[in-house]
Formats: sequence, C-alpha cells, structure tokens
Amino acid sequence: MALSVEALLQQDFPLNEPLYFIATFVASVIYYTIAYISDGTSATHNLRTLWYQQHRVLVQRSQWLLSFVLLLTGVLLFKKHYNSILHISASQWLLILVFPLAAVLYYGLNAWPGKYNLRSIGWLKPFVIGFIWAGLVTVYPVLFHDIVEPSGYSLNPVGAFLFIKNFMFISVLCIMFDIKDYAMDSNAQLKTFVVKVGLRRTIFQIIIPLSLIGVMSFLIFGAIRGFLLMKLALNVIPFLLLILVAYSLHNRRSVLYYLIIIDGLMLVKAICGTMAMIYF
Repeated sequence: MALSVEALLQQDFPLNEPLYFIATFVASVIYYTIAYISDGTSATHNLRTLWYQQHRVLVQRSQWLLSFVLLLTGVLLFKKHYNSILHISASQWLLILVFPLAAVLYYGLNAWPGKYNLRSIGWLKPFVIGFIWAGLVTVYPVLFHDIVEPSGYSLNPVGAFLFIKNFMFISVLCIMFDIKDYAMDSNAQLKTFVVKVGLRRTIFQIIIPLSLIGVMSFLIFGAIRGFLLMKLALNVIPFLLLILVAYSLHNRRSVLYYLIIIDGLMLVKAICGTMAMIYF
C-alpha cells in the first residue's frame, strides 16, 4: 500500500480511493500466504513454515475471510465504476493481465506434467517476484486511476524508470532473502544465487553492485529532473540501507531479522519517497 502511494505521488497522480488500497493489501496477504499453506505438513526446520503448520486452521480461516473481503471490494469497485471498466482498452488489459500471469506461473500450474513453476528456477525467482511487485505498486495504481478517470495515460520515461527502480530494489531484497534459506535450497538443489556462487560473492558481486547501480541511476535521473538536494537524499537512503543490511548478512540472522529488517526496507523506501514528494 505504501509503495503504491509513493508511485502515485512520484507520477503526479492523486491518491486512489480507499477501496483500491484495501484490495491491494488483502490480495497481497492472500497471495503470499498461499505458499505456506501449500507446503503441507512435511518435516522442516524452517521456523516460519513450522508456525504456519501449527496454525493451519487459523490461517485457512483467515484466507477465507480475506478472500471474502477481496470479493466484496471487487464487487463494490465494479458497481461504482462499471461504465469505465467496460471500456478498458486492449493495451490496458495487457497491463492488467501480464502481472497476474507471472504470479500464476511463479507458483506453478499443477495441472501440467511435472508441476512446472518459476519458483524452481533459483536464479530467476527473485526477478519474477520483483517484476510482480513492481507491477502491483508502480503500474496498477496509475492504471486504475486512468481507468476510472481517463486521462490518456501511457507509460512514459518517468513511469518506466520508477518501474525498473522498484523491480531492481525488490529483486535485490529477494536475493538477500534467499540467504536465509541457503541450507534448505542447497539440499533441494535449488540453484539460487547464494547456492551457485556462495555467500560472500552474492553480497559483494551481486547485491552491493546492483544497489550502487540503483543509487547512481537515481542520482542521474534526479539531476536531469532538477530534484532538490533533500529530495535526492531521501530517495537514496533506502539504497544505502540496502547496502548496510547486505553487509550485515555476513553473520547468521534470525527469521525475524529477515522478516522485519529486509522486508521492512520496502516500507522505508515508500516512506522516504513519499516524504520527498510531499515536502520537497
């Protein structure tokens, strides 16, 4: 939700109605909970998976409740904007459908022989997640606004840059998250970056260089756009924190560290970007 607010402000659009943000929140929770429900009751040492196994009934009830809320918000949005929705263009439908398609392929089509899914391609997995997230938080908020209040919006250089920035930022977070599952992924022969090249090379040759590229590209973008120094500084803070957190992964960290610190960087990024747009 916070990243969606940031993206709207950065692209000079007003905020969407509350129902849109409720739908975004609920859909995100449902989607990311699916993986842990589908893990079954097999033996595992993963603390997060164990928690989901022990609270399986509670989580399933939560999923049903959230699915009802999502359906209700969808019905209310359609009822309010059905005239606009019925006139969605082919290009808009393409943008609407490409990210759910990637999301479906990420978990897999279990009806296919071999249960094909993109999660099984270790090096590709972070970039699939980054692509889906970037679409949800960068493209969808603006696209929804353009559908309900047509303004002739098309993906422009600013929107494209913001999409790539979110895509790379979240992809790097996902690579960092794979460090937590190194032992389990190695046993499962899932060739994530850390399994293929090792912890040190993942941090110093992949994560930190990508973060520095993100910093430099934004500084160039900001200079071209004439951003004030404080606006530049606020937007750079999340990337600097990304580098610091990556360096900290030399030492073994708890599951909560990954969930709160690494995932929390997305919220920090959204807050910094939003403050930069509102106050500077």
